[in-house]
Amino acid sequence: MLVTRLIERKRDGGELTQMEWGQLVTAYGAGEVPDYQMSALLMAVFFRGMAHAETTALMEAMRDSGASLDFSGLAKSRLDKHSTGGVGDKVSLVLAPLVSALGVAVPMMSGRGLGHTGGTLDKLESIPGFRTDLTLDAAKAQVERIGCALIGQTGEIAPVDKRLYALRDATSTVDAIPLIAASIMSKKLAEGLSGLVLDIKRGSGAFLPDFDRGVELARLMIALGEANGCPVVALMTAMDRPLGRACGNVLEVEEAIACLHGEGPPDVMEVTYTLGAEMLVMAGVARGVDEARRRMEVCLSSGKAAEQLARIIEAQGGDASVVDDPARLPQARMVEFYSAPRAGVIARVEPRAIGRGITALGGGRRTMDDRIDATVGFVIRARPGDVVKVGEPIATIFTRDEAGLAAGMAALAEAITIAEEADPPLPLISHRITKDGVAVYESEPWVRTAEYPVYKGFGEQ
Repeated sequence: MLVTRLIERKRDGGELTQMEWGQLVTAYGAGEVPDYQMSALLMAVFFRGMAHAETTALMEAMRDSGASLDFSGLAKSRLDKHSTGGVGDKVSLVLAPLVSALGVAVPMMSGRGLGHTGGTLDKLESIPGFRTDLTLDAAKAQVERIGCALIGQTGEIAPVDKRLYALRDATSTVDAIPLIAASIMSKKLAEGLSGLVLDIKRGSGAFLPDFDRGVELARLMIALGEANGCPVVALMTAMDRPLGRACGNVLEVEEAIACLHGEGPPDVMEVTYTLGAEMLVMAGVARGVDEARRRMEVCLSSGKAAEQLARIIEAQGGDASVVDDPARLPQARMVEFYSAPRAGVIARVEPRAIGRGITALGGGRRTMDDRIDATVGFVIRARPGDVVKVGEPIATIFTRDEAGLAAGMAALAEAITIAEEADPPLPLISHRITKDGVAVYESEPWVRTAEYPVYKGFGEQ
């Protein structure tokens, strides 16, 4: 195999065959293809794209470069959820224990934060003792025993994808849609799933802010899943403002625990219920989304979902007492209010500025090797549309020193806009995407459009 010929063909808009993608991934995994050649090919893909058959071939080759979870002897359905990431998105920490407490096996594989977005693994590892580096055998045994494992990508799962992601990050080719889809689905299909639910973020703080690109990604991942016997459903959710109030690892764990005790912010709960309903219906545990929501509400009010999180934490070496006493989590050294500099209406709370602020405080990464301070971040009480008075506390900064306090004040001043009036934010949940197409989601009275039919959400089907 002459790699330069493959680079030339892709550079000129041609396609690689399934066999060529398979051989290329194998050779790269074996160290026979240097990073500089793979970088050139990735850049050609970034500009020229990939045919669907190519994306499928790359995804399957990366999936098959490592081991997979085998749940063939497990009677339960195996479901996972994937989010394209955002600021304040702690839904996985609520959803996994909630859905697994209702009889669905949830082998959830997550990632770390990078850039302005947070990562589920960083949140989990802020719990004292919690380990996310389980082997596949240990993860499988835990799922079979208690119904859920919350893990990161190990060297066993899609190892070539792990190398390629680092290379994409270094070469600014991360946001090529075929590469995103192939990367995510190679890992998800290695989990041995019987279904997958996607949370595709849209808006200024999303990884892919543009609505049409988000739909394109969702439809491609749905097609990859369907072709491999894994049904996939996607929901488009808002990321033009942070999700919930807490932004920062420990703070988001505390808010997730509050959610499991029935005390979470309404937007976090609504996204959790909606994604959870899709999972429960797909797993055959509930006959429809209305029944699924009722079952989740009972599970929360009974305390079973919080008890399930405690089991997961204990099984993975963490201090399970944090579920009943979140004060046992690591705490920031300094806490200070941020007050409204003027009276008016909250016009914007810009997620990217909040995410960059967390990084400035030491709580985020610029490169995958950066160490983070899990205790820093913000709790933002003001929401777009709120009326505030001058001097009114609208956010809280959690930091480790005076320099972080100054950085936090500057970040909030940039992120929060107060004006005379505010435009309506994006609908929290706007569209539902399946193999059959795209539909407007009507969990609130969104307007029917000529382009998309209406999906009724929790109302009459």
